[in-house]
Parts: sequence; C-alpha cells; structure tokens
Amino acid sequence: MSVRIRSDLRNFNREHKSNAGYLDVAANAHGAEKALLMKHALQRLHHARPHVVELGPGGGSAVTYLAAQFADDPARGHDVQLTLIEAPGVLSQSLTSAVKEFNKVGTCEVRYGFAQDLGSLLADPVDVISASALLHEVYSYGGGYAGLHAMIRTLPSVLTPGGFFAYRDVYAVAGPSLHERVVQSYNSRAWLTFLRLFTPQYLAEGTHPYHHADDELVARQDSKIVPLADLNPRSCAVISAPVGLLREIQRHYITFRDHAWRSGVLGFTPALDGDLAADWIDFRAGHKRVHYRLSEEVARLSGPQRTMLTAMSEPYGDRYTIDSDIFDAVTDVALLTLLDAAECGDTTCQQVWESWLRREGRETYAYMPLEQLLTEFVVRSAEAETDTVLIPAQPDDIRRIGRHYYNRFLTKRLANPLLDAKQLVLFQNVPRSDVAALRQAFDTVSDHCGKSSLARMYTSINKGDNWTP
Repeated sequence: MSVRIRSDLRNFNREHKSNAGYLDVAANAHGAEKALLMKHALQRLHHARPHVVELGPGGGSAVTYLAAQFADDPARGHDVQLTLIEAPGVLSQSLTSAVKEFNKVGTCEVRYGFAQDLGSLLADPVDVISASALLHEVYSYGGGYAGLHAMIRTLPSVLTPGGFFAYRDVYAVAGPSLHERVVQSYNSRAWLTFLRLFTPQYLAEGTHPYHHADDELVARQDSKIVPLADLNPRSCAVISAPVGLLREIQRHYITFRDHAWRSGVLGFTPALDGDLAADWIDFRAGHKRVHYRLSEEVARLSGPQRTMLTAMSEPYGDRYTIDSDIFDAVTDVALLTLLDAAECGDTTCQQVWESWLRREGRETYAYMPLEQLLTEFVVRSAEAETDTVLIPAQPDDIRRIGRHYYNRFLTKRLANPLLDAKQLVLFQNVPRSDVAALRQAFDTVSDHCGKSSLARMYTSINKGDNWTP
C-alpha cells in the first residue's frame, strides 16, 4: 500500500534553512559570483568609506571572497564598512569565520532581522545593498508579489542617491511571460515519479502565480488526459503547462537530486563543493569528472548496480572518480528507487524527501523573466517617496551566467529543457534629475525590454514632468 507524502509548508522552515549542513556546505559556494556585482559597484563609487550591506549572507562565501580581494588591496579594504543582515536564529560557523577574515581588512558586523524590515534595520542610507538567492524567498514566504513589490519600494529610501542594489538569483525563462504555454515530454521513470509526487503539492501549498484559467497543467498519457497524481511512471507523458511552472519542476528536480546526493542514502556521496566538484573535462560543454565515496548506509542501488558503478570508476585516493555522463545515468536509477521506497513507506527515504520538501518544496524560484524584473524594479521604485529610481545604468550591469553542467544533464534527460542559469542585475539608484544617467539607463534596458515595458518605465519615472528620453 502506497503512502501519500505530505508536509506542512505554510511557513518558512527556519530549522532547515539554518542547518549547518545547509549553510556551511550547500549554501556556501560561488563566492566570486555572489560578490561580482558588489565589487563592480564599489569600483564605481567615488567617496571614502562606502557602506555595503549584504542581505542573507548564508555561509559567507561572498564575504570571504571580498576579504581575499581586499587583502591584495589593503588601502581599499580598510575603507569599506560591511553590514550583514541575517534572519534571526540563522548562524553558521563558516559565516563567523568569514566575518573574522573581513575584519582583518575592513569593518564587518552582523545584524539580525528580516529583509522586509530593512527600512528599520538601517539608521542611514547605505551605498550598496547586495542580495543573493533572497528575493525568491521574499516572494515565497513574504506575501508573493505584494511582499516583493513592498521590498522594492523600500530600497530607494535605504540607498544613497547613486547607490546600488546588486541582485543575483535563479534565471527564469526567455520571453516576456511565465504564463506562456509550452509542451514538454517526459519518459524517464524518475522524472515522471517526481512529477507525480511533487507538482500537486507545489500547486496546492506553494506560493506561485499559476492561478489563471489558462494556467492549468494538462498531462496526457496514451492520448488520454490523466490527473497528475495518477501519472504512470512507465509510460511517456506529454505535459502542457505554463513555461514558468515547467521551469519550477525542472529546477526543483535538480535541487532534490543534489539533496539526495548529500544525504548519502543513495549509497554514494559525490563531492558537490570545493576543488573536486570542478574537475572539468570540458567546462563550456558542462562535462566533468565526478568524485564520490561509497556510503556505509544501505544503498538504494542493487548489489549488481553498485558493482557496475565501481567497475566504471577509477580509484582516487579514498574515493572514486567517474565520467559525469555515466554518473548522471546512475543517479536517475538511484533516485527512482528512493522515491518508490519513500512512497511505499520506507522511513529513511521518507525522511530524505520530507526534509527537502520542507526546505525547498514551497519556494518559487523563477518568479520573473528579465523583462518583467527590470520593469517591476523601475515602476515599483518610482512609487517610493524618493526622487530616485532603480534601473541598470550600464550594459554590463545585466549578466547571465549559465550552469553548463546542469544544462548538459538536462539536455540528456528532456526533449526541450529550459536554460539553467543565474541572473545578475546591478540596479543603480539614479536621481530623476540626472537626465544623462537616465538616458544611458534607458539605452541599457531597451536591449532587453519591449515597447510596452519601456512605456511603463517612462510613465512611472516621468510622473507628469516634461522629461523626454
């Protein structure tokens, strides 16, 4: 008899988000990428002792990176005052170490509070605010678009005129709308089982924008429409749904796969962090070697499958190494076994599924395509009680960094996968009186936005004045 796996996802799961294994390991990578726009903003400030704020520093990887950069330029580092704002009760050893490192070259302190209360946490306007993987949590746990818009309206008042907001999060989709309907086919048993278990709960319990009449997810198997919860993992499914929803399913599958890897319950634990996680055969192609250890726990691979895995691997010190394409194929087999066992009541596998679901299962990552993101920041910031507006001012203020390995994996699993990447945007708090800066900013965003979006931006900035871009 199968067991329907459910969780209470109504509230932000601080226990799992603040777990040391998550903050010190899973959320403590890509320091150079997280600090890229922060560093870029500092180079464009021209006054002494800039005040920089990072919202949600996690394990402190960006802080560590900046400390190392300033160690090579002590004069610049001593001028920087860094404030870290973290949710109450969230603390990691790695962040404590990062703060100590930064205090060798500058000034760093940690304050506790929520991003939505930023206006009361900062006594005076600051020069740079940086947020990585934070805005999707504000959306997911802070009131959806209303909470997100409220935060954007707050930012101009807590930034100095000419200051910067550095944003980094998951890339959404190409195109102006998350609601555009597309068709995706699935024939992997692991993907189909994940679809069946995850998606109904996400749609029922998560914070997401897919409530329109045209947003219904329609699944077909053997030319018949079937309820999503009744998908047969042994038969190919054709799914018609909003592109943003399919992006959510795709991204959550990857986060669950990585979570299962880290748990060790599959019978092997790959290196997902540090130098061994970046042993590239071909970086641009996303092809690498995977380093892993066999787990002592009961494996979710059968004896012959485990034997075949090691036979295709090479010893590497106290671990093994294997081509990532082969390892990814093994992963789907192991994940299917885990999901089947969890659904049938296996306690260990249920715990792995539930712990991931509590931490990640309610979050909506791809809440805005780039055009919508740029438009909303301009429009909502213009609604603030300031004479400034948040807008990217230069072409290199908008960047996208692809996740080549994940894209290689997805291409081999899905007929038409959606791009996996990080979106980076540096918004400048431009005074409305600075006509030259606004003209340059409009040239920047016009490469990414259609006429209707540009018209909304113009109207919100203009506010009835006779300024013409």
